[in-house]
Amino acid sequence: MKPKIIDGKATANTIKAEITAEVLKMIETGVKTPHLAAILVGNDPASETYVSSKSKSCHEVGFISSLYKENENISEKELLKLIDFMNNDEDIDGFIVQLPLPKHINTQKVMDAISPLKDIDGFHPVNLGRMLMNNPSYLPATPYGIMLLLERYGIETEGKNCVVLGRSNIVGTPMSVLLSRNANPGNCTVTLCHSKTKNIKEICAQADILVVAIGKPEFVTADMVKNGAVVIDVGIHRVDSSTTKSGFKLIGDVKYDEVAPKCSFITPVPGGVGPMTIAALLLNTLKAAKKEFSF
Repeated sequence: MKPKIIDGKATANTIKAEITAEVLKMIETGVKTPHLAAILVGNDPASETYVSSKSKSCHEVGFISSLYKENENISEKELLKLIDFMNNDEDIDGFIVQLPLPKHINTQKVMDAISPLKDIDGFHPVNLGRMLMNNPSYLPATPYGIMLLLERYGIETEGKNCVVLGRSNIVGTPMSVLLSRNANPGNCTVTLCHSKTKNIKEICAQADILVVAIGKPEFVTADMVKNGAVVIDVGIHRVDSSTTKSGFKLIGDVKYDEVAPKCSFITPVPGGVGPMTIAALLLNTLKAAKKEFSF
């Protein structure tokens, strides 16, 4: 079987073009240009790369983008004060606090301090609770991006057996909720697996749709995937490689070369879910700028 590659980069570019057209209309009618801000604490290379990518995407679609870069020694009190300032700055439509944060800062306390109306990452308990109740809210960007891929590729989800590997609040848990919703895409029968799940290989092998966000390089192998399955690989890992000029390569949570031939659809790494996370973040920012929610 030759799988259909789910091209997240191309889909994200299509969404960006749609956002750009909408921003131009907003500017032409005198509506304020959407403004996405980010707080980056410390010098984590992966975080810096990610924030830089978000900023570049903002400029591509005509958003204003600003970065508040703080020393890794910033106190929790000072960081919360900055968040309060951004919550009350009417020029900023939405903002993110890039994770991970230094160990001396309580991440949950920081997430809770962000105004739910500016929480374009969709991590605030109010947004997660509203998502659970199927009420309008900002959806966590990666699960939102995956739902957009399923929708735009016309992948049938109703009545399908879906297995989600990983139970984080950022990907796995919200993903299981969205896929089980009475919606399209949705209406899946969902099994959520994690590090304590027994017979994980057998459970995965029954999945029509397998979403892998377990954080382990090439964890899913061919014997864990049934013929014709849809496989969504959320993982991204940098590993040493003697075959590339840079000396490293990016791989996912799925052993792509041996799994792909069994799939009807599969996302590559890189170029699959990653670009869609940023596209979803831009869509959330656009919603914030248009004041779509008023909870």
